[in-house]
Amino acid sequence: MHLLIKTLESISSRYAPSRILTFNSAHIFKTLQLIEKEGKVSRNMLSRELALGEGSIKTLIKHLKMEDMIRTTNRGTKMSDKGKSILNKLSAYIGHETNVPECSISIGKFNHAILLKQMKCEISSGIEQRDIAIKNGAKGAITLTFENGQFLTANTNYDYLQNETSIKKLLVNKLNPIENDIIIIGSDDSNYIVAELAAKAAALYTLDNHDKHSFEP
Repeated sequence: MHLLIKTLESISSRYAPSRILTFNSAHIFKTLQLIEKEGKVSRNMLSRELALGEGSIKTLIKHLKMEDMIRTTNRGTKMSDKGKSILNKLSAYIGHETNVPECSISIGKFNHAILLKQMKCEISSGIEQRDIAIKNGAKGAITLTFENGQFLTANTNYDYLQNETSIKKLLVNKLNPIENDIIIIGSDDSNYIVAELAAKAAALYTLDNHDKHSFEP
């Protein structure tokens, strides 16, 4: 998994002497998700869904092609076998995602939840995931673990959604969590896409950190 995350990071890294890039691994991950969902995508769709300008989208596609992740035609951009393989491997750990309405537990006006399968062991306080979200331009993020049918704050027995039954039902129905899964909710006050990408970035960070721990002596 560490090598997969590094592949995404390499795609979102500069190839000298190119300018500083405005996209990162989360944008790459969402691009692959969009292509899988739609079959093929246009540059206009990517620009709209990723909130990136035309120049950034052109560079993103160029980098994806250099890594043999996509194929481009006059009818749009498709995923290559390599791209499909990488997305499938990521999807083995990253589960469903959903919009979360503003409520008493939300950090911001716009909120996006993403499930990580069996990653409770990687969460100490959730501060790292919050910091990654902020680094990616969002207001922040909260991380919950799913245990005994409850959504708990990291390393506590406090049911974070005990007074938000509608939100709890939403997360159960949309994410289908099982014991020891975690849910990262990225939040922002100005833009939903920022919240979504922040949640994805925090999820990718958590996966990378898990793989590093797996190889520790």
